[in-house]
Amino acid sequence: MAEGPTPFLRMIADLEGEDAEGPILDEAARRAFPGAEAARWLRVCRRLENAGYGAAVNAAYRRDAPGCAELVGADAAIELADVVSIVAIKAGRAAAAATPPAAVEAARRIGDPVRFRSWLGLIQRFAALAPESISAILARTDKLLSQLNVSRFEAWLLAGVRSGGGDPERRLRYFSMQDPEAERWLLRESGEVLFSDVDRRLKAYLTALWQIRAPVREPSPSAPEQSRRRASFHNGLIRMPATFPGFRGEQAEALFRAALAHIGAHIVHTRRKFPLGQLKPLQVTLVSLVEDARVEHLAMREFPGLRRLWLPFHVAQASGAMTAPSLLARLSRAMLDPDFSDGNGWVQRGRDMFFERQDAWEDQDISRTIGNLLGNELGQMRVQFNPRTYMVNPPYRDDNLGIWDFGDQAGAELEEMDLLVESVQFDQREDMPPDREREEEAAAQDDLNRATAVETRAEDGTPVARYPEYDHLLGRERAEWTTVVEYPARPGPTEAIDRLLEERHDLVDRIRKLIRAARVSRPQRLKRQPEGEAVDLDAAIEAMISFRAADVPDPRIYSRYERRYRDLSVSVLLDISESTKDRVRGSGLSVLDIEKQATVLLAQAMAGLGDPFAIAAFCSDGRDDVHYLRIKDFGRPYDSYSQARLAGLEGRLSTRIGAAMRHAGADLRLQATHRRLLMVVTDGEPSDIDVSDRQYLVEDARRAVMTLANDGIDVFCVGLDSGGDSYLSRIFNRRNVVQIDRLDRLPERLPMIYLRLTA
Repeated sequence: MAEGPTPFLRMIADLEGEDAEGPILDEAARRAFPGAEAARWLRVCRRLENAGYGAAVNAAYRRDAPGCAELVGADAAIELADVVSIVAIKAGRAAAAATPPAAVEAARRIGDPVRFRSWLGLIQRFAALAPESISAILARTDKLLSQLNVSRFEAWLLAGVRSGGGDPERRLRYFSMQDPEAERWLLRESGEVLFSDVDRRLKAYLTALWQIRAPVREPSPSAPEQSRRRASFHNGLIRMPATFPGFRGEQAEALFRAALAHIGAHIVHTRRKFPLGQLKPLQVTLVSLVEDARVEHLAMREFPGLRRLWLPFHVAQASGAMTAPSLLARLSRAMLDPDFSDGNGWVQRGRDMFFERQDAWEDQDISRTIGNLLGNELGQMRVQFNPRTYMVNPPYRDDNLGIWDFGDQAGAELEEMDLLVESVQFDQREDMPPDREREEEAAAQDDLNRATAVETRAEDGTPVARYPEYDHLLGRERAEWTTVVEYPARPGPTEAIDRLLEERHDLVDRIRKLIRAARVSRPQRLKRQPEGEAVDLDAAIEAMISFRAADVPDPRIYSRYERRYRDLSVSVLLDISESTKDRVRGSGLSVLDIEKQATVLLAQAMAGLGDPFAIAAFCSDGRDDVHYLRIKDFGRPYDSYSQARLAGLEGRLSTRIGAAMRHAGADLRLQATHRRLLMVVTDGEPSDIDVSDRQYLVEDARRAVMTLANDGIDVFCVGLDSGGDSYLSRIFNRRNVVQIDRLDRLPERLPMIYLRLTA
C-alpha cells in the first residue's frame, strides 16, 4: 500500500490549498526544491497563476524552473518567476512563456548562479527597452551564449538597441539576425578578428607585397554561405570573408594576410583564365589546386618568407579516410611542404609530376595538364567527390573563381559577384608582358567608367570614414559604429559677408592683433641676456675669466625662454543642426547667423596672418549619416568660393558631435605644426534621431575630446546663446568653453583660447 504524504508535504498542501502530490510538486520539483524551498516554490507558482498571464506561461514555468534550479540553485529559479512576470507585462504572454525554457539553456551555458542572475537582469531590462524583440532574443539564447559571456551578451544587446534607435522594426531585424550588422557584432563581441578590423593593414600589405591596389571588400550578405566563408577574386574585385571562424588573435590576422598574399600571387602569375570547356568538377578542382601550388612557388622564389606565412595552415596528415577532401588536402601540403611525406601512391605521383616540371612553372598550362591526369586517376579510384559541399583546404586559399573563364555557362552564382563600383589600379610590374598590361588597363578603365557614371547620378554624399562611438553604459568604445558622409557645400550669396567685412573691419583688425600677439610656438632659449630666469653657464664662465684677467666682464650672463614666432594650425567646426535656426535672445539673428559671422571675422584675420586653417560644418541624420561639409581645407586659399560655401550653410537635422570631431581631428593630425587647435562652434546639447539616452552622445563627445587631447590636439568650444552650458562644460571642460551671445563679444573672448594655448 502506498505511503501517504509526509507531514511536511501536508503542511505545504494546507499552506497553498493544493494537493502536495498534485502536478505542481512532482518528482522533479521535489528534487529541485528540497525542504523549506518547496513552500517558496509553490507560493510563486500560485502568484503567477493568480496574475492571469495564462495557462501557457504557468505551464512553462512549472515545467522548466525545476531544471533551472538544479543547474544554478533554487533561489535563482524562484527569482526567474519575477522575470517571467515582468516580461509578460512588458512584452506579452508569448514572450513570457518563452522565458523559462530560455532560462534553462542560459543556466546550462552559464553554470554560475551569480552570472545567471545577471542574465536574468538583462532579460528583464531589455524586455522594457525592446519588448517587440525579446522573443527573438530568447529564441537564440543557446546560440548567443555559446559565443558570448554575460557582459559581452549585454554589449551585443545594447548594440542592437543603439542600432535600431527608436524604430522597433529595425530592432527586430537586428535581434532576429536578419540585419547583417547583428552577425557582425556577434562575431566582434565573441572575440573573432573581423576583416573590418584589419582591412587597412591588409590593403597596405597587398600594395607593399605585390604593388597591387584593388578594392578589397566583404562578400554580399545575400551571397551563399560557402561564398561568404572563403576569399575570392573576380574581375578586379577581391572579396575577403568577414571572419575565419575558429581562428583568433594573431593567428586570425595571419590567416587574412596569407589569403591576400595568395590572391596577389594569382593576380601576378596567373596570366590568363583557364577555359572551362568540358572539364568535370573534379578536374576543375585539381587544376585549381595545382595552379595554387604553382603561383605560390613562383611567389616564394621572389619572397621566400611567404613559406612561413602559408605553411602553418597546411595541417593535413598522411593518414585518414580515403575521401576526396582528405586526399586533396594531403596533396596540397605535399606540393608546398618539403618535409611532408605521404605514402599514398596518388599523392606521391601528384607531387612528383609537379616538381619534375619545376623548370616549366612559368607556363600555367602545366597546371591543366597535371590536373587532368590526376583527375582521371582519382576518378578511376572510385573516390566520391561532391563539388557542392567541397571546401578548399587550407582555409587561406580562395575559391578559384577568378582563374576560370566560364564563358556562356556563367549563371546566377556568378551574378552574385556584384562588382563594387570602384576604380581599380594595378601598378604595372616591369616583367609584365604587353598583352597582360593592356588587359589590366582595359579592366581598370571599365571599372573607372562605371564609378564615374554612378558618381554622376548620385545626389547624396560620399561615405568617407567610419569611427568608433563610446557607450557609457558599457564603459568602452564600439568600433566602426558611425559613418561620416561628406556632402558638397552649396554656395550662397556673399553680399552679407562683404557687407559685414566692410562694416566691421575694426573687429577684423582687433582679432588679427589679438591672434598675432599670441605667439603659439615652441619656446626658444635665449642666451646672454641682461636678465632672465636662469644663469647662462657659458656666459657666466666667460665673465669670470674676464674678471680674473682684470677685464670688464659682460653683464649678459642670464638666459630665458621666449616664443618668438607662430606655429599653429586651426580647424573650425561649425554646428549647423536644426537648433541653430533658433533666434538669439535680444537679437533678430539666428544662432547660425552668429556662427557664420564669427567664422567670417576669424577666417579673415587668420588668412591675413598666414596661419594654416580649415573650416567645416556638420549635422547628422542617424549614426550612418553624419553630414560633413568642407568649407575650406588646409593648404587651400580662403577665397570668394570659400566665402560662398560658408554663406550657403543652412541649419537642419541633428547634432552627433563626437563623430564630426573625430573626422576633423583626422585632418588636424596631418598638420606638422607645434600646436593644433580644433575650435567647435555650437549651440548646446548633442542629439540625434536614433538616440534616446540624453547622456549617450554627451559622453561620446567627451570621450572624443579626450582622445584628441591624447593625440596632442587642443579642443575648445565657442558656445552661442546656449541653454546647454552644463553639457558643454561636461564635454569640453569648463575652462575650455567660452560663451558669446553677440558678435561684439568675440574679440574679448577669443584671447582666452589663445592664452591657454600659450600657458
